[in-house]
Amino acid sequence: MKTTDELQQLLTAVAHQEIGVDQAAQQLQQQQTIDDLGFAKVDLSRQQRNGYPEVIYGAGKTAEQIIGIIGSLKQHAENILCTRVSPAKFALIQQVEPTAQYHEMAQCVVLTVKAIPQTTTTIAVVTAGTSDMAVAEEAALTAEVYGNRVNRIYDVGVAGIHRLFEHLDEIRQAQVVIVVAGMEGALASVVGGLIDRPLIAVPTSIGYGTNFGGLTALMTMLNSCASGITVVNIDNGFGAGYAASMMNHLNSGEKN
Repeated sequence: MKTTDELQQLLTAVAHQEIGVDQAAQQLQQQQTIDDLGFAKVDLSRQQRNGYPEVIYGAGKTAEQIIGIIGSLKQHAENILCTRVSPAKFALIQQVEPTAQYHEMAQCVVLTVKAIPQTTTTIAVVTAGTSDMAVAEEAALTAEVYGNRVNRIYDVGVAGIHRLFEHLDEIRQAQVVIVVAGMEGALASVVGGLIDRPLIAVPTSIGYGTNFGGLTALMTMLNSCASGITVVNIDNGFGAGYAASMMNHLNSGEKN
C-alpha cells in the first residue's frame, strides 16, 4: 500500500498529465497490502484504513520475529511501536536496529521513521499508585508516539485523596483523561465525577488476593456510577493510549 506521500505524488502526476488514469489505476491495484513473512502477515494498509500503522505485540514473539516485522514496516516509512518487549529481547533487537529506543518502564520499543505533528490539546494519564506506573507508561508512550501531548499525574489515589485535588485543575485541562488503578479501582469513579471530559479507565492487576489479578478493579470500573467512563481490559495501557489518541485527534486540536 502506498504511503500518503506516495499517493499525493501519484495523484499530482495524474493532474499534471504526466501519467494516464489507467496507468495510475494499475499502479494502485498492484500495491502490496500484506507482507507475508511466513511467521507473520504484516498488514501494510492498516494506516490507510485506521489512521495508525500496525503495532507489534512483543509478548510471545521471539526477538528474531520482531526484527523481521520491524524490517517490513520500515520499508513503508511507518513509525513503529512494539509493546511488551523484555530487556533481553530488546538487546537483540538493538543489534539490528541501533536507532530503536527502549522505554523500560513501559516495556515498549519505538522506532521513529518520520516526525508526527503534536496536538495542541493534552491527554492526562493519572495513576492511583506508583505500582500502576508500568501500565500508565504504556498508555502515555502510546499516545506520545501518535503525536499527542501527555501530562503524567502519578500516585494520587483515594487513600490520600488530597493529592488528587492538588492536580485537579491540570486534569480538567486535558481533552481526554486516562485513569490507571489497581486494588479496588475506585479512582476512576472519583475522577469521573469531577471532570467534563471522556475518561478511559484501566484496571491493573496490582493488589492483594481479592483483587483477583485485576478483576476487582475491572468490576468496580464497569459498575461505576460516574458517567462518561469507558473501560479497557486489565493492564491494557496500550489500548487506553490508542483510544485516547483517536479521541484527541477528532477535532482541530482546540478545546471547545
